[in-house]
Amino acid sequence: MTRMKLAVEISDAADLAPKDGAASCNPYVEVEFDEQRQRTSTKPADRWPHWNQTLLFDVRDPARLASLHIDVSVLHDRRLHDHNATRPHTFLGRVRISAASVAVAASPQEAVLQRYPLEKRGLFSRVSGDIALRIYIVHQQQQQQDHAAADHAPPPSQQQQDQVEAAAGDPANERVISRSAAPQTQKQDPDHQPEKPRIFRSVPASSSASGASEPRRATLHAVAAPPPPPGQPVVVPRPAAPAPAPAPSSFGLVETKPPLPAKMGPRAAAAAAAKIASTYDMVEPMMYLYVSVVKARDLPNMDVTGALDPFVEVKLGNFKGVTRHLEKNPNPVWRQTFAFSAEHLQANQLEVVVKDKDMIKDDFVGRVAFDMTDIPQRLPPDSPLAPQWYRLADRRGEKLHHGEIMLAVWKGTQADEAFPEAWHSDAHSLPPEVLATTRAKVYYSPKLAYLKVHVIAAQDVVPADRGGRPLAPTIAKIQLGWQVRRTRPQQTANPVWNEEFMFVAGEPYDEPLVITLEEKVAAGRDEPVGRVIIPVAAPYVPRNDLAKSIDSKWFNLSRALSADEAAAAVANKDKTFATKLHLRLSLETAYHVLDESTHYSSDLQPSAKKLRKGAVGILEVGILSARNLLPSMKNPYCVAKYGAKWVRTRTLLNTLAPQWNEQYTWEVFDPCTVITVAAFDNGLGKAAADQRIGKVRIRLSTLEMDRVYTHLYPLMALSPSGLKKTGELHLAVRFTCTAWANMLGMYGRPLLPKMHYTHPISVLQLDYLRFQAMQMVAARLGRAEPPLRREVVEYMLDVDSHMFSLRRSKANFNRIRSLFSGAVAVAKWMDGICKWKNPLTTVLVHLLFLILVCYPELILPTVFLYLFMIGVWNYRRRPRKPPHMDTVLSQAEPGLVHPDELDEEFDTFPTTKPSDVVRMRYDRLRSVAGRVQTVVGDLATQGERAQALLSWRDPRATAIFIMLSLIVAVVLYVTPFQVVAVVLGLYLLRHPRFRSKQPSVPFNFYKRLPAKSDMLL
Repeated sequence: MTRMKLAVEISDAADLAPKDGAASCNPYVEVEFDEQRQRTSTKPADRWPHWNQTLLFDVRDPARLASLHIDVSVLHDRRLHDHNATRPHTFLGRVRISAASVAVAASPQEAVLQRYPLEKRGLFSRVSGDIALRIYIVHQQQQQQDHAAADHAPPPSQQQQDQVEAAAGDPANERVISRSAAPQTQKQDPDHQPEKPRIFRSVPASSSASGASEPRRATLHAVAAPPPPPGQPVVVPRPAAPAPAPAPSSFGLVETKPPLPAKMGPRAAAAAAAKIASTYDMVEPMMYLYVSVVKARDLPNMDVTGALDPFVEVKLGNFKGVTRHLEKNPNPVWRQTFAFSAEHLQANQLEVVVKDKDMIKDDFVGRVAFDMTDIPQRLPPDSPLAPQWYRLADRRGEKLHHGEIMLAVWKGTQADEAFPEAWHSDAHSLPPEVLATTRAKVYYSPKLAYLKVHVIAAQDVVPADRGGRPLAPTIAKIQLGWQVRRTRPQQTANPVWNEEFMFVAGEPYDEPLVITLEEKVAAGRDEPVGRVIIPVAAPYVPRNDLAKSIDSKWFNLSRALSADEAAAAVANKDKTFATKLHLRLSLETAYHVLDESTHYSSDLQPSAKKLRKGAVGILEVGILSARNLLPSMKNPYCVAKYGAKWVRTRTLLNTLAPQWNEQYTWEVFDPCTVITVAAFDNGLGKAAADQRIGKVRIRLSTLEMDRVYTHLYPLMALSPSGLKKTGELHLAVRFTCTAWANMLGMYGRPLLPKMHYTHPISVLQLDYLRFQAMQMVAARLGRAEPPLRREVVEYMLDVDSHMFSLRRSKANFNRIRSLFSGAVAVAKWMDGICKWKNPLTTVLVHLLFLILVCYPELILPTVFLYLFMIGVWNYRRRPRKPPHMDTVLSQAEPGLVHPDELDEEFDTFPTTKPSDVVRMRYDRLRSVAGRVQTVVGDLATQGERAQALLSWRDPRATAIFIMLSLIVAVVLYVTPFQVVAVVLGLYLLRHPRFRSKQPSVPFNFYKRLPAKSDMLL
């Protein structure tokens, strides 16, 4: 039998208010849920207590879970030092959490540890600090022996209750239990099996001797069962079954309320500012212990040879960081920084040990120990902590005569300057070359520009083989890196092509432009006649920033077949070869080089810096955490791209619930752009590619100004096996406008730079250039250190978005159908008016029609006033959440897409499937294309019938139409317009009694007009 349990893990609290008159307090936590109350142990004289205790509550009615709340109260135990206190405790703060926001977790590691600021209970309450909680729901398998024991367990007597209550007064045996009383279990129905009461104990870390010295006190909680025998361990149950699969509704967006300084009130924000810098107000503060190992001097020799290969071990509990060892160096310099997260602070002492590297066993040189309570705390914008020299000591703590080490030790947050380059405690075991791939980095895309090559003509072309063979057709092959284009062949000694090509070039323009004149001797065989190598950088190729006319030039061709030979020929001014090439070259920097799809582009600025506009706002994104990741994705990291700036978070190792809490900022030049954030699983430098987890796109124009959006975005992966939810990404997004007038003016400007409209690029060529730009960006970022791998860049830029997909085709068809649904609804409403389905509405429409006919100057004001009223009415139903991936719109859910369609979408190009599968898909595509062909043919038929009215293809129909046109012209000339409009409107709105079920005369006349469909073969 499966039972639901609510688990509340109380980790720690920070900066609690002092209550004992000695600038301290004796805190404990009391949790109440569904008339069940439990508490933790008391931490004497500790304003920064650590409990690490888990309390379990029964979920009696899962249907009522959404309406329940979890009340967490932090209290100061006054009886610990004052036995005669009238009030046993003093209020320190509380947190109230809705049970509807609690997720199901298969293990505690999958649940997210969140910090909640403590709230006041009344107006005059003095509260400070916060508390770290991990709350989740588990499914517990109840054993049969528990039922049997519950059936035969007698109800406890009052004496047993008194004994247990007296035992509870001992702090060493303090326990937290349910408030359910014994008489309630006696009144249960005999057919119902009562639940076995559970007793939860928490044993403090202090020894029994210290516990015995504390005064005995009684608890306030009722007891429902006798205590277990002394020494019996208390086992906290773990879930026996994994969490159920997510329902289709789990693909939606979930709004969260994390304790971010940007979302707190003024007073809470001021308190949070003391913990984290103001530039990091959209992430939760995470405390770290930083140890900077700078250098050492005058180290003693440990080997008989007098050599010393020193290295340093930084040990904190079970975690250890090791520097590189330097051979034969008594004065080594390391300059390495180690970071230990607050979760890994498991010891009271930090130890820095200097050792000598040896083949068999490393020799101990000396050590320096730090008490954790004496380590200072540093918060930016404070200056970096200055390192100090420390004398090494031996194992007994006595100072050595020789040997000093320079260290800097402090406590800080992720806002510290040392955070990005620090060796973190969860990655100390990795080798240095792999460790570099786990650090947070910022990348910038290369500055790209279009290189326009206008091949005009060639002069005095001679055959490559001068043996008397006639000149074969010649072509010009233009190559820039891996981009190759060719002209049409011309069989003449003075060919004229007059063809224009465009390439993607990136700064610093290292690759030259190579133009080779080739002779097509035979099929598949081209003989080079000569070539010219032109550097792309200035002054060889001019920059065209203002769409001005560029002068053409003649270039001498060289017979050199390699770049070095051609450069040597140019240096020697070899002019024996007389063939020339007429070219016009320019770097078109007035264009914007598209490396993303225009539908969700993040940058629309031209390449020329002087043509760019100023920023209109600032985009801030806090990448907080992720949860519910798949078990195979244990090394997650995130990549975000907006404009030319790419950011990569730190890789968190061996976790399914990572918490990054990293914040990044971008300048916004156009609000109608999109930021892309994706999550990946790090392959840690292996040959295997980084695995995709999911992607999120957010359009900035859908965000309200200065509002902090905190949501859990579903991460989804589409594969040939279907759609699968791979986790949830927790983001905080804020868009701040810095120039309102400029931002509003952007809505009236063209989306792309002016050059795209005055000198447009064809759609096919633009798609080719976009693919080349993607490849260049991926190649450049792949050469960074650490590299941003090609599969990551291609996934962020959607390289394969142009490939055919039957699923996308159906999705686009549904989009078009929904687009016309409004017009169809208006047509149906008008049809109901004409048929008098609602007589009152029809009469009102008649009155409105007559008023507009009598006063035509009110038509346009009425239309625009109606649009204004519709917009105002829809304001209250405006979207409150940013858009995200819609699985229904994408036709990606299991009931909307066939598995073979997904298999076809992920097939390679060209295909690798068997011939029978390809034949089946081809037949299916023919069937779909046949229906599309029929629809297009019907549209063409209706248009051709309109053309046939005056084309005299049907002489009788054209004669009838022109005579009727003459009669209508005369009638309209002599009849006022209002009369004609009233008569026509009343005719269209006539009662169904005066209507015929047969089609109207104009409709029949139009259907009889000829079309060109009968002329098709």
